[in-house]
Amino acid sequence: MKQIILVGNGGHSKVVKDIILSNGEFEIAGYLDSKIVEYYEKDGYFYDKVEHFYKYKNDYYFVIAIGNNEVREKIVASFDLDSKRFPSLIHSSAVVSDSAKVGNGTVVMPNVTINADTNIGFHTIINTGTIIEHDNTIKDYVHISPNSVLAGGVSVENKVHVAIGAKVLPQILIGLNSVVGAGATVTKNVPKNCTVVGTPAKPKE
Repeated sequence: MKQIILVGNGGHSKVVKDIILSNGEFEIAGYLDSKIVEYYEKDGYFYDKVEHFYKYKNDYYFVIAIGNNEVREKIVASFDLDSKRFPSLIHSSAVVSDSAKVGNGTVVMPNVTINADTNIGFHTIINTGTIIEHDNTIKDYVHISPNSVLAGGVSVENKVHVAIGAKVLPQILIGLNSVVGAGATVTKNVPKNCTVVGTPAKPKE
């Protein structure tokens, strides 16, 4: 069985671990994390510093099991590996259309629905219970938080964070590096580097 290493050993990595165990394609070898001081082994896994990734880069697959978009991007850049070494991971309970595309390094959590002709980029998180409707374009290093709903034809640019329970109406564009607040309802395009909150969502003052 193919061996995979989780980069990150916090709460998010626990859910990613469950995804890996649910689909049976990969076997978890261990964890890399910046908080680990020195190499050790426990319960069948190894634990090592993230700076030591070079020891493993020729023999393992990797998943960046960290929720922060900026941190994921920096780690991927520092590893400088072929994108094929970062498989997409989709929980067995997720429903993903055959016509949808999910990029390398992206993680799809339990009970997600991704409908027809949606295209999801690299190293993105589609979190628990999210609904991504048809014809969405979601780019790289995005985090769509639990129980969010994106209606048809939504476009989400790089490093956007859509917080828990938010809703986005059809044909909306959410610009680069923007944040949609928890429970917000987005009815108009969101410019880049903007945080919007409320219903209807407006720029945070």
